[in-house]
Amino acid sequence: MKLLLKAVGLFAVLLFLPAFGSGERLFAPGSKLWDRWQAHDAGSTTTIDHSAWSALLSKHLAPASSGVAVFDYAGLKASNADAQALQGYLDTLAAVPVSTLNRDEQFAFWVNLYNALTVKVVLDHYPVASIRDIDISPGLFGSGPWGKELITVEGEDLTLNDIEHRILRPIWNDPRVHYAVNCASIGCPNLKPDAWTAGALDANLDAAARAYVNDPRGVSVVDGKIVVSRIYDWFLEDFGNSEAGVLAHLRVYADASLKADLERIGALWSTDYDWSLNETR
Repeated sequence: MKLLLKAVGLFAVLLFLPAFGSGERLFAPGSKLWDRWQAHDAGSTTTIDHSAWSALLSKHLAPASSGVAVFDYAGLKASNADAQALQGYLDTLAAVPVSTLNRDEQFAFWVNLYNALTVKVVLDHYPVASIRDIDISPGLFGSGPWGKELITVEGEDLTLNDIEHRILRPIWNDPRVHYAVNCASIGCPNLKPDAWTAGALDANLDAAARAYVNDPRGVSVVDGKIVVSRIYDWFLEDFGNSEAGVLAHLRVYADASLKADLERIGALWSTDYDWSLNETR
């Protein structure tokens, strides 16, 4: 009887999701602050050297003709020197006293750590067709790699979910976080071609937002209806927590033609996302 009631309750919730909702939002991680990472030093002038990560991106990341930046996981895995460089970069980040940095340096630190860790976890299990095939998260309902502790920073064991949903999203409260982190999938916003740094951070976040919103992976108009990335559904709370909020966000970054379509149609129809690995082929 209890299971039946739960099923009925779930159906009722799904029934009242916005038309564009996939239902997967119910299972997406929420933004829940890990208060321990609030510490920072606004006056700090310390900078972190991310050049090793930039060098790896320069060598192994390439834009595809479709506009999707693809990564040469096979090439990196085959190069002992590059694999060691990636591990060395992660070891360097693990030793950083991140709580002593200013906010912009911290943002760059966490985003680069997330992206480099994601590449590392794919390499450790490569070849795979999708990052979702790397099913190493603990727990009965765990899936993919996002719930597994992968690195220790300031004595705390961290998962990819911790970095994105307990640090980046709740501390910065900026929807552009979703354009900075990369989950190794075709449907995801592109990996930046070099490391994130504190310099010109706001401009780079805006550029990443514009690039994704104006790409069909972000927003497309199909038969007069608007299809958006499932990112806007999974993390609806970060985009005004409503369909109107998503539309308002998209209009900020849309080019003239897309903005006109958004204003003319005025509603979101459905969502889409491609979980295929963002690899060179």
